[in-house]
Amino acid sequence: MVILVYVVSLALSFATAFTGARFRPDAWYQTLRKPRGTPPSWVFPVVWTSLYILMAVAAARVWLLPASELRTIALVLYGLQLASNAAWSWIFFGQRRMLLAWADLTLLLALVLATTLCFLRLELLAGILLLPYVLWLGVAFYLNGSVWWLNRGLPHSSEQRRKL
Repeated sequence: MVILVYVVSLALSFATAFTGARFRPDAWYQTLRKPRGTPPSWVFPVVWTSLYILMAVAAARVWLLPASELRTIALVLYGLQLASNAAWSWIFFGQRRMLLAWADLTLLLALVLATTLCFLRLELLAGILLLPYVLWLGVAFYLNGSVWWLNRGLPHSSEQRRKL
């Protein structure tokens, strides 16, 4: 049972990662102005892979705890943040909607903070495992907001992309 919970949790985490990986930086993204401190391209898959593993382990640990109202809330929040996480790449890279992606990232950060607080209350280690995710989302928030600000006059909608 325990191994199955970890396998399912990893599968959910990597399904989220796979969904996001379908929409990658392309030529459009390469033309955008980027803020200082933007990491090199190779950093993103390394960091995200690590984060998805940590997230899956944390969620599995919480799932294995005795049923409670807080555990249910924590796992619902976790599921919602996975959905928001999966949506970001599609919004930013797929739809080229930088501001909408930033709004999604704001929601994602709020959901992850709430999830982390619940996980911390349920099991200290599970909450600690999410802290690198919270920190990276802070970096992502800065990068997404800065890229939008630096490029806010550029066309970004599907209709405008066809004209480029």
